[in-house]
Amino acid sequence: QVQLVESGGGLVQAGGSLRLSCAASERALTFYGMGWFRQAPGKEREFVARVSWNGGVTYYADSVKGRFTISIDFAKMTMYLQMSSLKPEDTGVYYCAVGKWSSVPTSADYDYWGQGTQVTVSS
Repeated sequence: QVQLVESGGGLVQAGGSLRLSCAASERALTFYGMGWFRQAPGKEREFVARVSWNGGVTYYADSVKGRFTISIDFAKMTMYLQMSSLKPEDTGVYYCAVGKWSSVPTSADYDYWGQGTQVTVSS
C-alpha cells in the first residue's frame, strides 16, 4: 500500500498563488512517478501535471502550462505543485496520485490517491 498525505489548499483571489504538497510512503518509488489531478463540481477529474521519480521528468496539461510548476524533493519523498496566476477555473479538489507512465495521462493510470485538498479561486 502507498500512503499519500496532502496539504496546502485554500482560498485565494484570482492572480494569487498557492503551493500544494504531497508526502508519499517509500513504496511509491516502485511506480513511474507522481501526479496531480483536479475535479470541479459537476466535471470529470482532469489531469494537471506529473513528475517522474527517475530524472524528475515533468509533463503539464495545456491549461496550466506556464503557471504551475511540479517538482519532487526525493530526500523528503514529497511532491509539490506551485500554482501561480490562479484563475477561477482552477477551482476544484486537487488530488495527488502515484502511478505508471502513459503518453496521455488519465486517472486510470494511477493506482493510489491522496484524500484531496480544496483550492478555491475567487474573482
